[in-house]
Amino acid sequence: MTVPSLLAVFAHPDDESISAGGVLARHATVGGRTAVVTATWAADTPRAAELAEALRILGAGKPRMLGYADARVPHSAPGCVRFCDAPLDEAVRRLVGHIREFRPDIMVTHDAYGGLPGHPDHVHTHRVTMLGAQAAGLGQLYPDAGAPWQPRALYLATHPHSAVPALRDVIGARKAVYSVPDEQVTATVDVGPWLEQKIAAVLAHRSEVERGALPGVIAGLPPDARERLFATEWYIRHAPVTAAAAGSSAEGPGRGRGGKRGESKCDLLVL
Repeated sequence: MTVPSLLAVFAHPDDESISAGGVLARHATVGGRTAVVTATWAADTPRAAELAEALRILGAGKPRMLGYADARVPHSAPGCVRFCDAPLDEAVRRLVGHIREFRPDIMVTHDAYGGLPGHPDHVHTHRVTMLGAQAAGLGQLYPDAGAPWQPRALYLATHPHSAVPALRDVIGARKAVYSVPDEQVTATVDVGPWLEQKIAAVLAHRSEVERGALPGVIAGLPPDARERLFATEWYIRHAPVTAAAAGSSAEGPGRGRGGKRGESKCDLLVL
């Protein structure tokens, strides 16, 4: 079986490990090409070095940085515009360059809420990735960014309503939490066998551990709590509409939107 290539796009260093570390590790283990694009932080910062270590643990190659500043941390990319303030066309162009160079079969990013916390950088990363995945396949857009390439599906990392009560005990009941109805989840992934790699990648983000952000909270959890809370990942499958698909009523293998509750698509899960 040919394992599809996977490109993940997340807002900050550590988002890739927390949101999709299990799928990235699982995919790499069975021989899939995997890579991660990170929207914020500059390549010469300590957090970029931590990201490199996390990606090494996950088998996801070297960091690919868009180089914008974090909305809440100006020194994350000195002299650079905040990601949310950058011209949308410019951000999409930068991402399209990575998509066309890596040529992924599938992509993974934040859901439309930006995951549980709804961070503005997460929401904007979702927006840019949805546009970038579509634009990458259109030859008349960004011709200087490489030959057109159309990923066949995007998977949006999310959380169903049913998972929130247990997670609230970890992230705090006073913080806003965004989740989706359980029936919207089209891929529920057991990443238990890769949980050790996932947690090691999360903890590689040492500065976030030290300042008590979510990696720090995870560092303080006992093994049974880590397994209960982080051994499952949830995704919503989305298929970009291509010119060829628009002209045909029949969908090719793996190009549907997913559908029934609990349905798993082989292009992501590598069953």
